[in-house]
Amino acid sequence: MSRVAVAGGTGAVGRLVVGRLRAAGHEPVVLSRSAGVDVLRGPRSALVAALIGCDAVVDVLGPTGPAAQTAAGSRAFFRTTTAALLRAGHEAGVAHHVALSVVGAARVDAGYYAGKALQERQLTVRREGGWTLLRTTQFHEFAPGLAALGALGGRGRDPRVVVVPSFVSQPVAAAEVADELVALAAGEPRGAVRDLAGPRVEVMADLVRRWLRARGRDARVVQVPLPGRFGAGLRHGLALPGPWARLGRQPFDDWLAAQP
Repeated sequence: MSRVAVAGGTGAVGRLVVGRLRAAGHEPVVLSRSAGVDVLRGPRSALVAALIGCDAVVDVLGPTGPAAQTAAGSRAFFRTTTAALLRAGHEAGVAHHVALSVVGAARVDAGYYAGKALQERQLTVRREGGWTLLRTTQFHEFAPGLAALGALGGRGRDPRVVVVPSFVSQPVAAAEVADELVALAAGEPRGAVRDLAGPRVEVMADLVRRWLRARGRDARVVQVPLPGRFGAGLRHGLALPGPWARLGRQPFDDWLAAQP
């Protein structure tokens, strides 16, 4: 049995990682503000204390709010949180740091991806302790988030129009990502491992339409191309994995059918 800290253990993926660690007989330690440990703004002493006795830390932290989607905001978040976890982990004697990143982060230094690219660089220059980096495509759960973010007009939960960025992805189930993170945390540091993606290439606007239809909503979904090199990259496959990627098992429609 291992003791594994999960930074962001109350988030969408973090909760799954915590549950799977517990089911596998490991002892999860949740690092979150609600658990009394603020990785972003809290004192390092509290973070070090929480990490003492841990064999590994899994970093699935992510910024929230509009600033998170800007390059400056994303870089600031991941610069601070990654450095805090690496320093505190070194002081606490944590031997293995596992980080979750996104496919394409290293190719376009813009928006949210800019912060993930910085996080990856922080790991690769690390001199003490071992690390493992897993890059994945967007989760199936990304579609309902976009549906809520792009809702315009209407009343309550029934928007008339939903605006969605124009891009293609190969979405993967968050549950499969959590399984992979748990397996990696229980093993030896491996550096950057093969990307993990879903089984099918999808247009994000189509996923949002199917999500809304399954919820009985008839909002019109409008694709809007994001500007600049970043937007062009998303439209032409920046978010798609390379041929070396491993593929998950659950396609979006099967995931959608299983949602309550």
